[in-house]
Amino acid sequence: MVIAASLATLLVGAVVVDRAAAANAESRTAKAFQEGMGTPDRPSVHVSGFPVLTQLAQGSLHHVDITANDIPARGATRPLPVTKLTVGLDGLKTSGSAEEAHARSVDATAFLSYDDLSSALGVQISQGDKPGRVDATASLPLAGDVTVSAAVSTVSGNRIAFSDIRVTQGELIPPAKALLDKALSKPIPLQNVPDGLRLRSVTPTESGVDARFTGTSVTFRPSSSSAA
Repeated sequence: MVIAASLATLLVGAVVVDRAAAANAESRTAKAFQEGMGTPDRPSVHVSGFPVLTQLAQGSLHHVDITANDIPARGATRPLPVTKLTVGLDGLKTSGSAEEAHARSVDATAFLSYDDLSSALGVQISQGDKPGRVDATASLPLAGDVTVSAAVSTVSGNRIAFSDIRVTQGELIPPAKALLDKALSKPIPLQNVPDGLRLRSVTPTESGVDARFTGTSVTFRPSSSSAA
């Protein structure tokens, strides 16, 4: 019984020490991400696997999940913030500085709310009536609303493009056409995305657009965001 109690005490102590190490790694990763992405609040970070001490001794965390909100778009002509970013990182290494973190591979989803999309584009954006499409509504004094449906896709440079535009409501008079052309004719870039991430797909949902990214050899550090 004495031996069993001693082993149990040692085991509990090891778990406590390991959890403390995990908490420290999560805190450092959260700080690195916040510094690099300029988020107003510290993101949520979870380090997977046990024991974490062994992973730290090897210099690499097997898997880390990060959830961050309100990532700003700095230096953009049509600023489109990322409403919510969820990131899964494999093979995360941290440098001696808490301001930098490097991952072997990353799978991430950026959620872009329709409110943020509408503010960036200057017209009201909502979910379309068919998969892969959104509605864009231009409101004009006296003339009323004009709504068009547009297909959403990805283009190079981590940009979202709108195509196959069709009028679904109202009359496309010249002022409305000019407003919608200004909003939809040019792809809109996703700013402040960590270097190494590439936009793979975009999916309109009920409340916004999910943009999926993947990447290898991704680094989070101050001023490392994509400006493409």
